[in-house]
Amino acid sequence: QVQLVESGGGLVQAGGSLRLSCATSGNIFSINVMAWYRQAPGKQRELVASITNGWNTNYADSAKGRFTIFRDNAKKTLYLQMNSLKPEDTAVYYCNLVQDGMNYWGKGTLVTVSS
Repeated sequence: QVQLVESGGGLVQAGGSLRLSCATSGNIFSINVMAWYRQAPGKQRELVASITNGWNTNYADSAKGRFTIFRDNAKKTLYLQMNSLKPEDTAVYYCNLVQDGMNYWGKGTLVTVSS
């Protein structure tokens, strides 16, 4: 009933920028929180940034000062602006939505940062 589709990933050199998008659709009526997670090869999935329905934001230490999470309600889209990218940011990035105790996930978009 809830669909999340990420886009915007790709190959970028260290120091560059990317903007990830998460288009939402379906039966979305009461969002508790939306977030971006990432999973690098051989590592656990980790929270990168989150935003509540009240627009409160939270960032992982590794993302602070470089990444910004924001929403465009008119477009029903969640974004992650990533600046000053580092090779260690290389991962599959996933959009997450929590509603009524349920977790919904997109299929991910790959970000590769080269030196």
